[in-house]
Order: sequence, then C-alpha cells, then structure tokens
Amino acid sequence: MKLLRYGAVGAEQPGLLDDKGRIHALSSVIDDFTADSLSPTKLREIGKLSPDTLPIVPGTPRLGTPYRGVGKFVAVGLNFSDHAAESGLAVPAEPVLFSKATSCIVGPNDDIMLPKDSEKTDWEVELGVVIGRTARYVAEQEALEYVAGYCVVNDVSERAYQLERGGQWDKGKGYDTFAPLGPWLVTPNEIPDPQNLELWLEVDGHLFQNGSTRTMIFGVAHLIWYVSQFL
Repeated sequence: MKLLRYGAVGAEQPGLLDDKGRIHALSSVIDDFTADSLSPTKLREIGKLSPDTLPIVPGTPRLGTPYRGVGKFVAVGLNFSDHAAESGLAVPAEPVLFSKATSCIVGPNDDIMLPKDSEKTDWEVELGVVIGRTARYVAEQEALEYVAGYCVVNDVSERAYQLERGGQWDKGKGYDTFAPLGPWLVTPNEIPDPQNLELWLEVDGHLFQNGSTRTMIFGVAHLIWYVSQFL
C-alpha cells in the first residue's frame, strides 16, 4: 500500500494511492495516520480494503506528510560507502547518530525556507524508515517486523552551521522546513528488501545524486537494532 495525507496545511485527510496513481479518501475508515494507526494490526485492516470501494479524490491536492505525530527523528550520518569516500572520511566503526527537530518536517512539495545568513544550504536524498510500534532492545533478526513503512526524506542541511561553527550537527539540521517527507508511506509488503532500493535526487532537472541502499554501510535491520539500544 501507498498511504498519504492530502489537503491544506493543518487540515490534511488520510488517503490511499492506487496502482493507477489515483488518490482514494480514507476518512470514512480512519481519522488520520498517527503513531497509533500505524500499528501492524491497523495496517492489516486497511490492507484488506479494496480501493474501488473508496471515493476518488478529485484534482491534484497538496500532499502533506504521510503521517503526523513523529516522536523521534533519528538520522544516521555517513552511512553510504560512496558518500564517505566522496567526503574523504573514514568509514565509521559504529553508526553516527544525530537528531533532526520534528518541527522541521513538511510535506514533500512544500517550500523550503533558508535560514538567515544561510551560506551553504544543501540537499540530500535519504530512505526514511518509519517505526510502527515501540522498539526497545530489539533483536536484529526481528528488526524489520517493527517497520510500518518506508518513505523518501530530503535531509536538508545548512553545512556552514553544521560543520564550521563547532558543537554538534543539530543546528545545521533542524531548521524549520528542513525535512520534506513523503510523498507517501509504502508498507513493507511492497518492499521485501530495503537494501535493494534506488535513490536519486534532481535539482531543476539536473541529476545530483544517483545511488542505492545496497551501498549502505549499516543496513536497515542493523540500524533499528542499534538505535533501539539507546532510544
């Protein structure tokens, strides 16, 4: 399934994208996509629905984030071998964790604001992994069972603030609008192997990034296990 939220900022409605690219309204089935409604049980209930029984949303509405109420936004730095080599940095012995403020999350096509005196605001395509239930000290072989779905994230950064002004990375990572997210949440049944996904990013029609999750230094299951030891 591809789950999404559509409508004006603050008034988004839950929806489902069918295989023809049409949005179907889910408001008669569920109030919204939140931490509670992304549980395995609720997702199984929604998965039993036939899109043909749901009304089609007309036009091309704005897309919001596919879910709301994110509790933690944990990011992993330097986790692609080609990116580490490009940056001239050594492969880390353990995952490099940092946080982005949840207030920086916006819809996939919403405008990005530049911080005052911004010098080096930058883009970075990432795979978003959405955890659907409490994951504490999970076993790596069971880690993917905690995934509610996957989405695309643009990890926007102000590099001068992040890297050149000392301290931790957070001040270059968490500015409002610095995490366009979506356009939809893809459930795990459509992505049996998260380590076999292509990722690319274009700016004004020019291809700047073209890679794959196959080059991740630490895979998704390992990262879920690792993060669950601390958060």
